[in-house]
Amino acid sequence: MSMYRPLHDGWALTAVSDEVDIAGIPATVPGCVHTDLLAAGLIDDPYLDDNENRLTWIGRTTWAYETSFIWHADEGDPGGENGRIDLVCDGLDTVATVVLNGTEVAATANMHRFYRFPVRDLLREGGNTLQVRFGSPYDYTARLREEIGDLPGAYDEPYQFIRKMACNFGWDWGPTLVTSGIWRPIGLHAWSGARLSAVRPLVTLDGRDGRVRAHVTVERSAEVPLVVTASVAGTAAEVRLAPGEREAVLELTVPEPHLWWPRGYGGQPLYPLTVRLSEAPGDAEVLDEWTRDIGFRSVRLDREDDAFTIVVNDAPVFVRGANWIPDDCFPTRITPERLARRLGQACDANLNLLRIWGGGLYESTDFYDLCDRLGLLVGQDFPFACAAYPEEEPFASEVEAEARDAIVRLAPHPSLVLWNGNNENIEGFSDWGWRDKLDGRTWGAGYYYDLLPRVVAELDPTRPYWAGSPYSGEPDLPPNDPARGTVHIWDVWNREDYLRYGAYKPRFVAEFGFQGPPAYATLRRALGDEPLTPDSPGVLHHQKAIDGNAKLLRGLGDHLPVPATFDDWHYLTQLNQARAMAFGIERFRSLAPYCMGTIVWQLNDCWPGVSWAAVDGDARRKPLWYALRRVYADRLLTIQDSSVVVVNDGAEERAGELSVVVVNDGAEEWTGELSVVRSDLTGKPLAEEAFPVTVPARGTLPVPLPEALTTAADPAKEVLTARLGDQSALRFFAEDPEVAFPEAEFDVATEPVPGGVRVTVTARTLVRELALFPDRLDPAAEVDDMLVTLLPGSAATFVVRSPGELDPAALTSYPVLRCVNEAPRRETR
Repeated sequence: MSMYRPLHDGWALTAVSDEVDIAGIPATVPGCVHTDLLAAGLIDDPYLDDNENRLTWIGRTTWAYETSFIWHADEGDPGGENGRIDLVCDGLDTVATVVLNGTEVAATANMHRFYRFPVRDLLREGGNTLQVRFGSPYDYTARLREEIGDLPGAYDEPYQFIRKMACNFGWDWGPTLVTSGIWRPIGLHAWSGARLSAVRPLVTLDGRDGRVRAHVTVERSAEVPLVVTASVAGTAAEVRLAPGEREAVLELTVPEPHLWWPRGYGGQPLYPLTVRLSEAPGDAEVLDEWTRDIGFRSVRLDREDDAFTIVVNDAPVFVRGANWIPDDCFPTRITPERLARRLGQACDANLNLLRIWGGGLYESTDFYDLCDRLGLLVGQDFPFACAAYPEEEPFASEVEAEARDAIVRLAPHPSLVLWNGNNENIEGFSDWGWRDKLDGRTWGAGYYYDLLPRVVAELDPTRPYWAGSPYSGEPDLPPNDPARGTVHIWDVWNREDYLRYGAYKPRFVAEFGFQGPPAYATLRRALGDEPLTPDSPGVLHHQKAIDGNAKLLRGLGDHLPVPATFDDWHYLTQLNQARAMAFGIERFRSLAPYCMGTIVWQLNDCWPGVSWAAVDGDARRKPLWYALRRVYADRLLTIQDSSVVVVNDGAEERAGELSVVVVNDGAEEWTGELSVVRSDLTGKPLAEEAFPVTVPARGTLPVPLPEALTTAADPAKEVLTARLGDQSALRFFAEDPEVAFPEAEFDVATEPVPGGVRVTVTARTLVRELALFPDRLDPAAEVDDMLVTLLPGSAATFVVRSPGELDPAALTSYPVLRCVNEAPRRETR
């Protein structure tokens, strides 16, 4: 028999401190100290203004969670002397001491692990008291830092000295909010005879058949014969375990199952796999049962000629991805509904992969279940980021234990296609001056090159492992070489104009990004600044990147005018973020199949900050999101200047000419007539030509253009347009401030539709980068499209959704409706 009883009620929180007078306030489990203090009205919202600065004491305080519960000896019928009762802790954050009825049960120090402690002998008839005391993470890290010695990292905070979500200690996009708490479920599990302690299905393909090797581990309280059965898709297998045996492997063959595919490549059929444990003979009562959905697919990493190509079901996949950070500094606030919305935004932007970044978590089962159903591929970093990590005890044992927990938990999920050893630690050791500072001490190499690949090979040989990001494939190679493996491109944001992306010829770009502010409504909710300016105190506090605002302005370069007002700054820097990332993605997609993936930094935000995210901390889509949807579409036209110098591995290569590259990442051949026109800004053709094209599925075709199309008589007054079917691309011959744009003139028509307003804009002149920002009128309003350039005589239709009524005049006026060449306006708020 088996019975689980959650212990989520009746908790109280107390500060164990002479300096902090907080005792017995109601606590939510799962939860954390910050959210409990916020619910009790004892702290201000840490996401607003600079409240974060006044909350650092929380991470420097010891906290005690305590609850009482009633227990009866016959509860759950634990099976007499063969019965067991375990305290199951799915997540303790982080330096925890567990005490039941005054007796210490365990001491832990790893947020990423799952724990199970036998407590039957400690339970009392009637009333029982459970306490979980959390020591200060700062005190813990200070002790270990003293013992081991300081280790280099990207930040001064001690995140590498504790097995905890690193970004709790702050990052260049998020606040420093060092949490403690029971962050995942906790409860009592009563069982007798035996239980399933681990089920690890390894799913592969053998020709057209599906293979499942279900590795099962049992825990016993009695040495009796057992039967383990597994069933999936109408097939079954059985293994008998003699007394003393604790492991079994059940092999199942499913004839010609429907294959699981990444989104855009096919469907996502899932099959329930059920494993049951019972006493022999086979008709005995079921002692324990485990059920998860699995998908039949193969995955491998193609490394031929230094490539980095994810191959699913023998189909090479061009990765259209984004990096994922924890969606909240307080993970217990991330509900399945919130995840569904965020992953829906990823799919709607035409993404097919999310990389779980190494400064966060092994993502939740809810996250992976959604990715399985949506066909979103996942690359999971082991949680190491931007620092040298100690390999001494207790760290080495903790790392192996957490890795084993995570691999077993995530093994059933077909969406998981890659294990990645770390984020930027190999690069840090090689290129950031760490080697000299370490002076021969450990820094994590033993994890990335030995422990983690060994554990993955043992527990999950069906998936590839990659030592780090970036990484070139061998420890003695430069880790961030564009010509090998994975590369991170950060010189653009930090120093270079975004046109620098055009000088790269990478195999796979695992990180690159460009900042922009969040939505106006997000800033207004989070900040009390009056007036709101680019350098007002709240805006600067919510900009965590070093010299971030200066880089935003520098990044405008020659591409856009210098903003004169806050509203201009907000619009132009958001627009520039979208343009920069679109330019890079178009460049890298045009290189397929030499380049087989881009993973932008980043999809989401954890709070309302100025950052690289496409979806801000209030879940509002920034202009970048709309740009991603366009440049990540299956079919893309892009005008590429391949006469730039390409720098790879120290060599220079000059190639080609101006071309239209036809990118077809769809499942069907793309055939049609490519029309390319050089026109003046009124739309009058100056030169034009048509090219019949046929691009196979998953193919790329460059179409070189003749000089008549690529040479402008007056670069300030001409534009190049390419069209193929419903896809188009524009290229101006000069940067926007040098283009002789007419003052934008257009006609606007509005009409109500269910749940919102339809806005149709018809251009009388060229209209550059038209956008609507309805959140300025209603924080809940959103628009279905933006950043549309209209040639004279063309029109675009936008649908604005809002739960309330919107004033059509305000909706179609500055500063809600914007374009680059709009008439000069005064600033309004």
